[in-house]
Amino acid sequence: WMRFLTTFSSGTAMKIQFVLNGEPVSALIEPHQTILEVLRGQFALYGARESCGQGLCGCCTVLVNGETISGCLYLAAMADGATVTTIEHLDANGELDPVQQAFIECGAFQCGFCTSGFILMSRQLLDENADPSEAEIRHYLAGNLCRCAAYPEIVEAVKLAARRRKEALA
Repeated sequence: WMRFLTTFSSGTAMKIQFVLNGEPVSALIEPHQTILEVLRGQFALYGARESCGQGLCGCCTVLVNGETISGCLYLAAMADGATVTTIEHLDANGELDPVQQAFIECGAFQCGFCTSGFILMSRQLLDENADPSEAEIRHYLAGNLCRCAAYPEIVEAVKLAARRRKEALA
């Protein structure tokens, strides 16, 4: 943190190192840059998108140390030493994550702009609550906005993913 504060106050570029989608990486950043800007600009990871720029829509969601964050608000300097996971890293050995597969099967997206944020939030929900009710799903995902209004399909996709995850554990 001391290095972050010193660099932040001096206004000069700094080098950060973090684990990105399972691989150690480094990036030269400016103090004002967000993790979203760094992911898109330096690593060509375009799954997370900026929409509102205020952390209100969920389109820019990524995981930092296993927790969902709004990438448009999270300063890249704070990711120094962290583990960052994006939607591009959810598949395992060429197979989609169960939440991704459920979103496809339920048609839980139209334009796809918000989909990565919904998928990451849904995974976090299912990690915390393996069998959420519809009300719990809607409440948990309330911070994610879909311009196309695919909300019923999104809820169905989360329910399907929850069922499949339970079956896989049985």
